Amino acid sequence: MYAIIATGGKQYKVQEGDILFVEKLAAEVDSEVELNDVLAVSKDGKLTIGSPVVEGAKVVARVVKHGKAKKIIVFKFKKKKDYRRKQGHRQPYTQIKIEKIEA
Repeated sequence: MYAIIATGGKQYKVQEGDILFVEKLAAEVDSEVELNDVLAVSKDGKLTIGSPVVEGAKVVARVVKHGKAKKIIVFKFKKKKDYRRKQGHRQPYTQIKIEKIEA
């Protein structure tokens, strides 16, 4: 059994027991989060596709931790103009574990 969910502007294919890194959620560590934007559910080989979401379906996940991703460097440069800008960015994330898929 698997589901396709949408969170943080991205879509993920999840199964029970999966661990995901998603965009930062406003939830405490070790709390449960319900993800209600379920786009599709596959159960016993039967695929149910929502329009846009599957009615009554939800995914229950537990927040494992919050953190920041590896730093990326944004460097802007224009030759012959003495223009250089260096900026770093670390994207915040939430690590979740999928506990239950309810269809």
